[in-house]
Amino acid sequence: MACSGMASSSTVFTNKKDVGLSAFSSQSLSSLQNAKKRIPRKIVSALAPKQSERLPATTGSVKTAMTVTEKILARASKKPHQSPGDNVWVDVDILMTHDVCGPGSFAIFKREFGENAKVWDREKVVVIPDHYIFTTDERANRNVDTLRDFCMEQNIKYFYDIKDLGNFKANPDYKGVCHIALAQEGHCRPGEVLLGTDSHTCTAGAFGQFATGIGITDAGFVLGTGKALLKVPPTLRFVMDGEMPDYLLAKDLILQIIGEISVSGARYKAMEFVGTTVENLTMEERMTLCNMVIEAGGKNGVVPPDSTTYKYLEDKTSVPYEAVHSDKEARFLSEYRFDVSKLEPLVAKPHSPDNRALARECKDVKIDRVYIGSCTGGKIEDFLAAAKVFLASGKKVKVPTFLVPATYKVWMDLYTLPVPGSGGKTCSQIFEEAGCDTPASPTCGACMGGPRDTYARINEPQVCVSTTNRNFPGRMGHKEGQIYLASPYTAAASALTGFVTDPREFLH
Repeated sequence: MACSGMASSSTVFTNKKDVGLSAFSSQSLSSLQNAKKRIPRKIVSALAPKQSERLPATTGSVKTAMTVTEKILARASKKPHQSPGDNVWVDVDILMTHDVCGPGSFAIFKREFGENAKVWDREKVVVIPDHYIFTTDERANRNVDTLRDFCMEQNIKYFYDIKDLGNFKANPDYKGVCHIALAQEGHCRPGEVLLGTDSHTCTAGAFGQFATGIGITDAGFVLGTGKALLKVPPTLRFVMDGEMPDYLLAKDLILQIIGEISVSGARYKAMEFVGTTVENLTMEERMTLCNMVIEAGGKNGVVPPDSTTYKYLEDKTSVPYEAVHSDKEARFLSEYRFDVSKLEPLVAKPHSPDNRALARECKDVKIDRVYIGSCTGGKIEDFLAAAKVFLASGKKVKVPTFLVPATYKVWMDLYTLPVPGSGGKTCSQIFEEAGCDTPASPTCGACMGGPRDTYARINEPQVCVSTTNRNFPGRMGHKEGQIYLASPYTAAASALTGFVTDPREFLH
């Protein structure tokens, strides 16, 4: 595997911001103006005396500093350099689709390329049914059948099928939530371009690759050509330093960022996460960080690959990859700095992911249920975090607490992996002792509402603390439902009290 080492971080920026939670420091207007005066104007062109022609071999190419995102898109477009705003045709390494958008993508592919057309590469198309699976809804079931028919016709290598809806364990190929399955099955690799017909495809940016969601029209075109037209986004840089308190998780970090810049603050921009805190995050926590980039309007999120990345991939893929890092002189549109050691557990109140509040400020909010699951909060580390809170409390939950593992592997881990400090107990044992619901079949579940018979769907105007990613009206079902987005720590603590609760009540 070709894995380059970590390059030094960027030092050239057009704007810098230093932000925290309790007190946001900012530069005064005068200092900003003075700073701008010190930045030399960019030279667009200059006249030079005429010189004799030199051969390309001796001239070479002029190296221009680029960010991770710019480098990946330059490689994928076979260009030496790309800049924000450039419109480029890129070669796609992986196209992912699922049961909600797959049928439409396949229909457009056939309409435009012909009924008998073949996809550009059967080994680069990954099809993962995961959204509306365990339901009696005939249209939802038909979508999965459509996926199966197309994949058999096209001989798609990576189709994670499910036929027996009554027992997911009877389906050897079924995986679960696409964004987590992509990582677990080795489809995420540094330096590559991964596109998916789902907005949370940005999760894969945790692996140092360009990953973003596309619509079914673009997906239909990619199926036929292996290419996509993209605009190179400018990059926002988020520097997170400091020791991570033991009551915080990556979900708190991304809620902090979204609360700071708003749901439109990164619109069509790349969000690059760096700093000592990020370097110490596990791959699953980095995935949480990148997962909710779209909730800030971001085009993609990216964490520079390092030894943690390479270690995770050792037993996942044999495909060679080339990792890239931002150049020292790369230009970022803005930089935001956080001292993570000073942050506190957060929630996003209804009805927007940027409606940030301290968990302790919402202690009077009575809740009806807790939901732990989804591509954001249904990984094994998320459940281990929740189990840690339940174990520390020794109490039973006061509201229905639904557990939906993201994938079959996560479900298995719930029943086999011992929870640290538990004396050998597994998550499933701790959850049972705490009075939680039995872990459900792996799926997207109620995160996107789904058919009315979807497990844990909000079918009444209830208040829910959830480890999912969106809390818009109707997102998890009932349009009058109220969703408080939170980390697994905060979700578990809230389940124990029946109110939105700061997890420090049980962890300290």
